Amino acid sequence: MDPNAPGASRGPGRERWLDAAAGPIVRPYAVTRGRTQPSGEPLDIVSILVATGKQPPEPGRLSREQRRLLALCRRPHTVADLGSDLDLPLGVVRVLAGDLLDSGLVAVQRWSTPSVQPHTDQNLLRRVLDELRAL
Repeated sequence: MDPNAPGASRGPGRERWLDAAAGPIVRPYAVTRGRTQPSGEPLDIVSILVATGKQPPEPGRLSREQRRLLALCRRPHTVADLGSDLDLPLGVVRVLAGDLLDSGLVAVQRWSTPSVQPHTDQNLLRRVLDELRAL
């Protein structure tokens, strides 16, 4: 039996449960250096991040994940989309994005509030209710 095959024994009581295609396993706390919260502004999963175009002062100091996140942010992305695209937990994305936000490499895109608040517009609420009933 091939010693590198999935499930092959690697010593007494040890079994290899991942194949080579799985790649290196890095725990989320290692990616964030043990941090669980961003140092600055908390980011919601629907916060929209966009790269500012500013160059990192020391590009070698950015982690691989931060470089990938920054590349994705060339176009606006939500924190949830970034987590999905990077295949990382949302907590990790929040910490990494917070670092980039603190260094000015990304910005949170803010949307202006409409002049008419939907919750105060009775006509809009009636139309929504009518459409729901029609379903």
